[in-house]
Amino acid sequence: MTQTPVQQAEDGLRQGAMSAGEVVAQAIANIAPSAVIAFSVAGIYAGSGNASWLSFTLATIVILAVGYCIAQFAKRRASAGSLYNYAAQGLGPFGAYLTGVTLIIGCFGIAAGSLGGAVYHFNVFLSQIGLPIEGTAWNVVLAVAIGSLATLFTVWGIRLSARISLILEIISITIITLMLVVVLFWGGGPIVDTDQLTLSGASPHGIAVGMVLGILGFVGFSSSDALGREAKDPFKAIPRAIMWSAFGVGLLYIFASYVQVAGFHALGDLGTSANPLDELAKAAGLPDWIRPVLSLGVTASFFAVVVAPINVIGRIVFVMGKEGVLPASLGRTHRTQQTPHRAILAVAPGVVLLTSILFALGVDGMEIVVNIDTYGTYGYMIAYAVVALAAPIFLRREGVRLPLLWPCVVVSVAGMAYVFWVNVVPWPQWPLNAVVLAFLATVLVALAWYGYLRTARPAVTQTIGTTETDFPEMA
Repeated sequence: MTQTPVQQAEDGLRQGAMSAGEVVAQAIANIAPSAVIAFSVAGIYAGSGNASWLSFTLATIVILAVGYCIAQFAKRRASAGSLYNYAAQGLGPFGAYLTGVTLIIGCFGIAAGSLGGAVYHFNVFLSQIGLPIEGTAWNVVLAVAIGSLATLFTVWGIRLSARISLILEIISITIITLMLVVVLFWGGGPIVDTDQLTLSGASPHGIAVGMVLGILGFVGFSSSDALGREAKDPFKAIPRAIMWSAFGVGLLYIFASYVQVAGFHALGDLGTSANPLDELAKAAGLPDWIRPVLSLGVTASFFAVVVAPINVIGRIVFVMGKEGVLPASLGRTHRTQQTPHRAILAVAPGVVLLTSILFALGVDGMEIVVNIDTYGTYGYMIAYAVVALAAPIFLRREGVRLPLLWPCVVVSVAGMAYVFWVNVVPWPQWPLNAVVLAFLATVLVALAWYGYLRTARPAVTQTIGTTETDFPEMA
């Protein structure tokens, strides 16, 4: 596929506005490690048992393989279209379109699911400080308020939203990590847990099942690649953000799973705990004030991961609007803030509406997290697999040969395929079966739109994924 020069539009994003630290902030905020630690470790333990730390280790390896493939594009191309533009470099218009659509699904689902988590944990915080507020109407109001605030930050500016997300996540990670250190050394559990180190009672199947949730805990880790037009020195900053955020968060997950499993030996079954961090804080004899602080930290983490995907989805829709795949009005930016405000405002209200409707129907906040995040995760997995397949084709055209590339491609595609397979075979029960069907239906509708464009507007399909892409500028 022939590369096109940079296409400048009358309205554009603010170029070179974000520092390397702010680029990393976008990546970490989209992962939301604090939120994952708060609710995923117990689920992984249910399958992996004493090998939970190993499931996270293997999941980290798979994600690093995916990150390596994505980083090869990020070193040579800078775009607001994220993986959408990357896939075009190797697989052409259809590969780009499929990646863009599934990435939009991923961002939408993760944002909506995380909004449910923010509401849930903020309610826990209020209850812990003696201000319990319950009821369907309250949950809906809170979802609208938090979702609107997240939308405001994304429209206001990428630097503002990235900084707020980073501050919230750093505070949350610091609180949780300090608590886990206290639990490990002074909480009464074994520091050297031989049951975990010897994988006592674990099975290969259980470890593999645990890997599924482990991989899900990383979705969105590459979101900084949507900042190609706005980052300073993007060919260095973005690849580093992708790889180092995945590696650092992976180490944090391994540590958190080890400590939680060790700490729960004397408390019961970690796999059935609804709030393991809260129970561990009690067991370790930590002061009562630490529990609401933990809940507020987890709330902040969920809020950060509402903001980060909206940032990404706004930029993908913005590029699609510029290319004519979506209405051209979406391909314009705010005159002063230079954010893709129209694209954001076309999608973010849908995020808030979906979560609000589910709360209005009486769905529990953490059920929203599990089900809607799963819907979004399917989208991310397909996008990751397609981009990994595109990487060797792109690099061959560039005349680049890398010994690690093909092993990383195989691990990436096999890992994503395995996660999807385990989630749909055997066929899940309600409501996860509806989640799978909703995802497949969304993709089919999107493919039908591509078929219409290819027939009615073939010129548009030929340029899919080429806008806002720079010529190579090697780091």
